Amino acid sequence: MPEQNLEVEVEKKQGGAQSVVKEILSWVIPFASALVVALLLKNYVIINADIPTGSMENTIMPGNRLIGSRLSYLKDGPERGDIVIFRYPDNEEELYVKRVIGLPGETVDVRDGHIYIGGSEVPLTEDYLKEEWTVATGDYHFQVPEDSYLMLGDNRNDSWDARYWNNTYVQREKILGKAVVIYWPLQNVGKLE
Repeated sequence: MPEQNLEVEVEKKQGGAQSVVKEILSWVIPFASALVVALLLKNYVIINADIPTGSMENTIMPGNRLIGSRLSYLKDGPERGDIVIFRYPDNEEELYVKRVIGLPGETVDVRDGHIYIGGSEVPLTEDYLKEEWTVATGDYHFQVPEDSYLMLGDNRNDSWDARYWNNTYVQREKILGKAVVIYWPLQNVGKLE
């Protein structure tokens, strides 16, 4: 009889240990799963960017935070007018946000504050500019390499962009995603165009 009680006690202790392990796993597995999903999203689906300067005003204001899509350019490359998040060509540890102006292989001329693509006599329509462009208005001539893009800010009078960089062009592989939506501050929440 005492042996039987001992077996029952051992079974109770084993059952108690198993329930503790089950309880711990019930907390650890969802947390670990959420962490893995978050890391996958951050590294392969979305990219977050903070805007410290006014170089993209009035489209994106200083202090705005935005989310970009890393999946936007899996099939096709950026198009003229897209707002993109990329590694700054003069210091790849920094992320920049600018607008695509010149596409691979194009010539881009800047004269008197207007942009001319491919030798056109008709300037590019840029209704997104903050104000009349009066600073560093040209003459500039850019020959965009086949694997690269020319980027300028929307606030041309106060934008550190391709006009000033040592490495003028952004290689395709350095473009991390298309800026999609401003999520902070709340009064500025909205889709980017």
